[in-house]
Amino acid sequence: MLFDMTAIGIALALVLSILFPGIIAIVKAKTAGRKPPSILQPLYDVIRLFRKGTIYSSTTSIIFQLAPLVYAASVATALLFIPYFGGPGIFSFDGDFVFFAYLLGIGKFMMIIGAMDTGSGFEGMGANREAFYSLLIEPAFFLIMGSLALVTNHVSFLELFSALHLNTHLSYLVISVAVFVLVYITMVENNRLPVDDPRTHLELTMVHEVMVLDNSGFDLAIIHIASWMKFIIFGTIIANFLIPVLISIYIKIALFVGVQVAFAVVVGLLESFRARNKIAKNPQWILAMSSLAIIVFLTTLIITSKLILN
Repeated sequence: MLFDMTAIGIALALVLSILFPGIIAIVKAKTAGRKPPSILQPLYDVIRLFRKGTIYSSTTSIIFQLAPLVYAASVATALLFIPYFGGPGIFSFDGDFVFFAYLLGIGKFMMIIGAMDTGSGFEGMGANREAFYSLLIEPAFFLIMGSLALVTNHVSFLELFSALHLNTHLSYLVISVAVFVLVYITMVENNRLPVDDPRTHLELTMVHEVMVLDNSGFDLAIIHIASWMKFIIFGTIIANFLIPVLISIYIKIALFVGVQVAFAVVVGLLESFRARNKIAKNPQWILAMSSLAIIVFLTTLIITSKLILN
């Protein structure tokens, strides 16, 4: 039964991942007073890319060709580690959130070296920024998960979320900050505003978009799909924070869909009303997220008496 619910959760997450970018586009169009596109427009764009041929520069090697495949595979595999509706993911073990984080890191690493493999100065610049921003935001994720481990005394995704209850001031603090930080981790991981603007075409200020300038056809399509799945992955983690464990499975499914749609709307609103940071200010802004996570981690250490101040 648990496996069936996990399979349903994964299938539902994949369907929602297709709708996620469309919801963001609709929200941004509505707030700008423009006619919104179809919610399936991003899917139509990807289908068009699948129909096109893939072109490889003579300066690239097998690394460039493998990078999109490894990136998409790593994101798809990471999706299998997330708990759904109170049940375990396909893969679940102690410390699985560490493996999850570095699984996503493998995909990003391949995209970075794939961009550098082109020999383009612009793509190398984008790869440098992507690696730097990922380096700065990674501690925030581990500090949030570490705070949860201190509160629940568990170290796996399933046990962390199963044992987490909104019944103390500490749990309210950790969950509130965790959701806030995870929203912005998602923005950094997916190269969205205020760190990056996917609509810009000025190479000097681009991050992710300049990394994929040489990708085309099938490769570019699966890069877009992987980006959609990363939104759903972090949205599912946020949903696990917010959905109570001891409720009907039908209510859980409804809340899961509601949280994902609300998350897409929040992303659309953030991108509509938040200006892009200056490139030089991005490291400071990302470090502020990690600093907030550090404060929560230290507060949790003190309240749980695992850190005693004399």
